Amino acid sequence: MTDLKIKDLQQAIEDCVVADRGVLDALRDEIRPLKSMTRRIQPRTATSISLVGADGGNNQLRFDPFLVQLIRVVDSSDNEYCLEAVSPTTPIRKIDARQFNPDETPRTALGEMMISLGVDSLRKLSYKIRPTDTGKPVSSGWVSAYRELVEWAVLFSLLKKDFGTDTLIVCDGLLRSWTFAGELFYRLRQKMNERIEMQWHTNRRRIYLAGVAKHSKVISRYRLAMALEGILQVDYPAFVEVPREIEERAYVWSEFARGNENVAEGGETGKYVGGKMFLVKFGSHRRDPVWPVDIFIPQADDPQVVLGAILSDTINGFPVPHYPRCLQKAHENAALTAFDFDILQDFIYKGVRSSLGKDAGALDTFQLQDADPSQRRYG
Repeated sequence: MTDLKIKDLQQAIEDCVVADRGVLDALRDEIRPLKSMTRRIQPRTATSISLVGADGGNNQLRFDPFLVQLIRVVDSSDNEYCLEAVSPTTPIRKIDARQFNPDETPRTALGEMMISLGVDSLRKLSYKIRPTDTGKPVSSGWVSAYRELVEWAVLFSLLKKDFGTDTLIVCDGLLRSWTFAGELFYRLRQKMNERIEMQWHTNRRRIYLAGVAKHSKVISRYRLAMALEGILQVDYPAFVEVPREIEERAYVWSEFARGNENVAEGGETGKYVGGKMFLVKFGSHRRDPVWPVDIFIPQADDPQVVLGAILSDTINGFPVPHYPRCLQKAHENAALTAFDFDILQDFIYKGVRSSLGKDAGALDTFQLQDADPSQRRYG
């Protein structure tokens, strides 16, 4: 690229920025009122646990032409709630059958959630899982939807266990979902709240629920405007509630930011949203990171309690400072080691050998072959 072209490009970029300056000014006007709404957080005592579904990209066992994906959910105490294997071509009816016993009672946490919501198949539970006439999924993307459904089911099941102390459950990501069909997520949210209320009435235990995300459309849209306006630039842990109208401007689909207040005004049910968003800085320095946090809607009227409990958990955050330690521990527990993969890969070879019958001997020869001879040039 010549110097002349670079200068022309630089001038064109500057012209674009000047022309769009009004957009930044508008964002600053939208975000400016939040500065006066900033509140300090005080640490609160509560047991903190976190649920994490193992990331699909890091839990694939690839052996062409096979692709086995693991569905795994663990918590920060290294309790494993689900471990199963599926492939993108697994017939949906087989996945349905795994969830129930022969007498139609639930066999898994997902089966329990399905019965609670009044559905008997994944096709009815999620619009993203649509089998063809042959029973196989329309596309491989259904595995991600299935993984999310399992995570919500494990959380729903966890809410009925006996807790020894007041407990904060921190989810990985915001408390929102596009995956459920119709208003099923809204109904799940109601049933989750019923179980939380039952914990108090039966065991006198408070169970708090929140979701912490690494990214958010809200922060992406308003990050520069927040910096220019000094939002959350204080020398102590603090938070600010995000008005729904600001959320709606940040999302392409406003339904992903629609809460209970819209129902009260005669609007559509907030069927995709289970949390109220807050922007939170857990550190004590002005430039510490700001995280988007969803507090379970029925508990959002008293954010100090929930955010104070999360703050206590972030004090010893490692390796990421000022980020919930329970979430980081859950991610550590969810990650499969190289040794785990070697064992699971061997299971695939055994399965392939069993299916090949008289041709199984060819697999032994195949395993001894170098999969990438070109790597020898680095030797």
